[in-house]
Amino acid sequence: MTATLIWIFVGLLVIGLYLSWTAGRLDRLHTRIDAARAALDAQLLRRASVTQELATSGVLDPAASIVLYEAAHAARQAEEEQREVAESELSAALRAVFSETVQVEAVREVPGGEDATVELAQAVRRVPMARRFHNDAVRAARALRRHRKVRWFRLAGHAPFPLAFEMDDEPPTALADRPVT
Repeated sequence: MTATLIWIFVGLLVIGLYLSWTAGRLDRLHTRIDAARAALDAQLLRRASVTQELATSGVLDPAASIVLYEAAHAARQAEEEQREVAESELSAALRAVFSETVQVEAVREVPGGEDATVELAQAVRRVPMARRFHNDAVRAARALRRHRKVRWFRLAGHAPFPLAFEMDDEPPTALADRPVT
């Protein structure tokens, strides 16, 4: 009788430890998602800021300046529900303006243009990486939250179901092909 109770107690203790470890793992994944989202937000803000600076610097023709400025402003001011669309539109505007190497070279020749193109190229390259890190963390948390033990024992608590950030982040070919110093 006592041996049976001891084995039941040990079994419940092992199950409890396993569930606690799983809940801790899920909590770490949610923390990783929050950190990755903050990094993604910072990179998106940096890209929009650099784009706005370039659009107002006078190194681009007026039409390109207006297109880039409006797209960057919309991306910076977008509500959370519209953010993915606004960021995708900024990517499309950057591709439209910097679709050819000739445009990038024309910007580079203007005083201050070299620094602006290097900074924009760096910002444009970092956005896909930050989005990939965020979406990888979301994918891992979703996979763990789909397990029955997480659902049955409500190990996720009241944390919202993580959502991936889906946007068009393809960089302009003329900027993506430039070596960054």
